Amino acid sequence: MSRPLIVSIPHRLGREEAARRIKSGLSAARTNYSALLTIHEETWSGDRLAFNLSALGQSAVGFIDVADDHVRLEVQLPWLLAVMAEKLTPAIRKEGTLMLEKK
Repeated sequence: MSRPLIVSIPHRLGREEAARRIKSGLSAARTNYSALLTIHEETWSGDRLAFNLSALGQSAVGFIDVADDHVRLEVQLPWLLAVMAEKLTPAIRKEGTLMLEKK
């Protein structure tokens, strides 16, 4: 049974700058976390990034919505990853905040 993981990160950058920083940060995250997860597909449509990934042999789908004052991540986690969702949320929030803070 799957469960959504939802993380919202506030910012004061505006939509365009936040999207630029997310794109840049995701490129670095692919490299930094390649041992833990693989992003198979990324598709930007306006201010939404849809993606497919795998981690620990499990597949997940999700999206990132970039708004004027926050970024919202939602990933539909399979049961094995959903069990770890509580521990993943603070780490995802921290990494997302760092992405948005870096110029």
